[in-house]
Amino acid sequence: MIVFSLIVPRAEAQMSPSMTNMGQAKFNDWATRWEANINGDSGNRYCDTAMGEDIAWLMQPFLRGFYYGYMITNDTKWVDKLVDWTDSWVVRGVQEPDGYLGWPAIGAAGTDVDSLNTYYADSMLGDAMALRPIVQLSAEILRTPALAATYGAKARSYIALSEQMFAKWDSRSAWKDTANGGCISVVYAYGIDSNSWTWTAGYSQRNVATNGFSHPNNKANEVARWLLAMYDATKNRVYRDRAEKWFKLLKSRIHLSANGTTYEIWNYWEPAGPWDYKPDTSTKHWVGVHPNAGYYEIDTGGIIDGYEHGLAFTKDDINCLITTGIYTQRLWTALAPYNNAFQANFEANNNPSGWGGLGDTPWYLALQIDVMAGMDKYGIPAAWKIQNFGCVMGPGTKAMDDADQDGANNLAEYKAGTSPTNSLSVLKITQGKVNSSTNCVIGGKV
Repeated sequence: MIVFSLIVPRAEAQMSPSMTNMGQAKFNDWATRWEANINGDSGNRYCDTAMGEDIAWLMQPFLRGFYYGYMITNDTKWVDKLVDWTDSWVVRGVQEPDGYLGWPAIGAAGTDVDSLNTYYADSMLGDAMALRPIVQLSAEILRTPALAATYGAKARSYIALSEQMFAKWDSRSAWKDTANGGCISVVYAYGIDSNSWTWTAGYSQRNVATNGFSHPNNKANEVARWLLAMYDATKNRVYRDRAEKWFKLLKSRIHLSANGTTYEIWNYWEPAGPWDYKPDTSTKHWVGVHPNAGYYEIDTGGIIDGYEHGLAFTKDDINCLITTGIYTQRLWTALAPYNNAFQANFEANNNPSGWGGLGDTPWYLALQIDVMAGMDKYGIPAAWKIQNFGCVMGPGTKAMDDADQDGANNLAEYKAGTSPTNSLSVLKITQGKVNSSTNCVIGGKV
């Protein structure tokens, strides 16, 4: 591992309470350039051709762009685009030997370990990365009456599809438990025999303790983020709990450097169990820091998603990550909403007309709409969030979050004038006279 020995006072690199305003002129310029970019590139229609892991890397930027395109414009043309791409992808799926829908291809694993790329196989990563923005927009549709009237049936079908894909990979033992309560997504050395349309021999051996290969961190993070989107849409804790186990393992892989204020840059891949070792006890993959910085961009996105869901990572962890990024010049995009130095770096380097800008640009503009308005799209003021949570971004701060688990989300708490961090402060409807011991009245708040 790389260890950074520069001693830095942690106070120099803390979370900023809120983002700064990028300015209307720049916002408009980015929005115009981004729309021209995604409209032009979407003509490639990877939704009509991508299979296996290519679904992840070729389709997801557009699906993510369509989702955030709607979030920044409220224009249903972006919903229509996502529906078009999703339906075009789904209709190409084939029924695999276990009855589940899939999009198999040679090379779907994205690695030659265990000769995985030689199999005609499905890709968990492809499913996860495509489905995350689909599920996110579906959830937005279902919570927005005007959208639900037109797109509700479609949204429910997409969430049902995502639930089926989780069941598919779960039945294929695609997660393995690790030491200390963690888990990780894995790939197995089997595929489909295209002549007999049956599984190759490795399928029946997938539960052998020494079989399988763990995803590198970036891929495991993408899978976990899909699970969090599923939890947000369904409130089924199975998805949240599975993601939490991964983030627990990820956190165990990130270590403080000797100075105590920055992290070592963590390994790209690490063995997670006996399945990641060869018979001679050497690891199936090299262990170390990857030269491709983009993989760490994905990792920090996963860390932030875990943090915002209250899983594994704490405010101190994010502050240390901020310090690490600043003093190693790794100014990760996911931290732009959390520190003004990262925000400034993103604004200086993001290209709305480039490939990376397809998803990142509208994601950032959606955040900026809230900054410019001084409130989120549901009308909750930034000042209210800072007063109650100390920041605009972070665990429990979203409108649909219920930080104190009292059954009322933040939007309801804001409208009722109750505290979102005190489970005893909640609007309750009671019958009869005022009860002085509980402070409950008809239509009153506690």
